[in-house]
Amino acid sequence: MKIYLVGGAVRDARLGLPVKERDWVVVGATPEEMVAQGYRPVGKDFPVFLHPKTQEEYALARTERKSGRGYHGFQFHTGPEVTLEDDLWRRDLTVNAMAQDEDGKLVDPHGGQRDLDARLLRHVSPAFAEDPVRILRIARFAARFASLGFRVADETMALMRSMVDAGEVDHLVAERVWKETERALMEPSPGTFFEVLHACGALARVMPELAALSGVPQRADYHPEVDTLVHTLMCVDAAVRAQHGIEVRIATLLHDLGKAATPKGELPSHRGHDMRGLPLVKQFCERLRVPNGARDLALMVTRDHLLVHKVRELRPKTLLELLERFDAFRKSGRFEQALSACECDARGRLGFEDDPYPQTDYLRAAAKAAAVANADVLADGFTGPAVGEEIVRRRLARLVTWKQSQT
Repeated sequence: MKIYLVGGAVRDARLGLPVKERDWVVVGATPEEMVAQGYRPVGKDFPVFLHPKTQEEYALARTERKSGRGYHGFQFHTGPEVTLEDDLWRRDLTVNAMAQDEDGKLVDPHGGQRDLDARLLRHVSPAFAEDPVRILRIARFAARFASLGFRVADETMALMRSMVDAGEVDHLVAERVWKETERALMEPSPGTFFEVLHACGALARVMPELAALSGVPQRADYHPEVDTLVHTLMCVDAAVRAQHGIEVRIATLLHDLGKAATPKGELPSHRGHDMRGLPLVKQFCERLRVPNGARDLALMVTRDHLLVHKVRELRPKTLLELLERFDAFRKSGRFEQALSACECDARGRLGFEDDPYPQTDYLRAAAKAAAVANADVLADGFTGPAVGEEIVRRRLARLVTWKQSQT
């Protein structure tokens, strides 16, 4: 029995990056031998075991054979006769198909180190085309390593296009698409994920609402980048720079979907794209089963980001309605998320990346000025529905006074 460190741990160590988790391949062993040595079996599709002390994963070397469509259509084989080279051959990318033995010696049958040096993401073998999830994974790796200068190899991009043309991507299930997308959105360069998917044609299959934004023009005075998909990905990059969480990143990704529905005769203006976007956001989130909290924030931002941009022009009543829709008086965290997404929209424009965005402080101050304590209203004798009505009346009166003080 021989044990090898494999995959991402070898890759990241050779890139000088922190190794967050380690995976191991065991050659020449049976499941019974692993259990006898204290390893705990956890694999469902093929034998994977947890080390009795480190709890790291040890998988028996395996081969796989395509037996159907999509990424579920595989048959796996393990046995003492399966070699390390057999196991590495089935992996997706050369940079993920390196191994290291117990003495630290590199085993690299597919040129992974060469491609690390060349900053290339290249498929190991034609077997790459058998699993459509690999298109999502390579796009995610591109998003992770874009800042290091990595790109998808030309021949791999061509193979991915052929997979899309063959309909393999159409067999991806929504949960897996969204899982990879969520992970990609938290990578250093998430825009690259969507760019790679768009370049190979997969974006139009798995996220047609986003793909439809490509080539849609915007007014150059507001959007020097012009292209709406470019703007959208710049917004996501702004969320990364500000270190916002996943829900804000999702909201920035989806906030302008309505621009793809603008009548051609009205371009490059997009009046009404906020309301046009709502059914598209709902459709996107329902199909990919986006978590409810992220969906609700995306709908909130889609509907009201234009009002936030011109918030100083709003009358007190409209301003109060906006604050209430943003849950400013009940959920301060959600309020801040909505403000953050709107700020990313403003800064996701060519030449505006570092401009101030005073609208967020203005709305925070308005929310503070309009705050009314329920206890005070109850103490004044209001009961039942009259309590809510009186709270609204007092909030509005305070906003009127506050806005007058701002002029």
